[in-house]
Amino acid sequence: MTTISGPAGTPDPAPGAAPHGYADHKSDHLARLHKIEGQVRGVTRMVDDDRYCIDVLTQISAVTRALQEVALGLLDDHVRHCVTDAARSEPAAGETRLDELALALRRTLRV
Repeated sequence: MTTISGPAGTPDPAPGAAPHGYADHKSDHLARLHKIEGQVRGVTRMVDDDRYCIDVLTQISAVTRALQEVALGLLDDHVRHCVTDAARSEPAAGETRLDELALALRRTLRV
């Protein structure tokens, strides 16, 4: 059984199914996200402490770049695992995963 996740309506694997493409790098992604979480809290403190605008903007830029790096890592994992596996197992499924990838790239590259 497949469950639908998020607004994109992409299927999540059923319990016991193969893990997501990022499974091998999950701890790395989580470590980065925890660091980013701390950076965001730091930005909040900067605003609360009335720090200089440019200093706050510099930190926001650093947080944004860090999130982009996580996104790129997830995209890389998705291509190497989900898209490749789907294309090898069934051409129609591969096409679906490529369509998902194209949409994800559009969302990720939006500035």
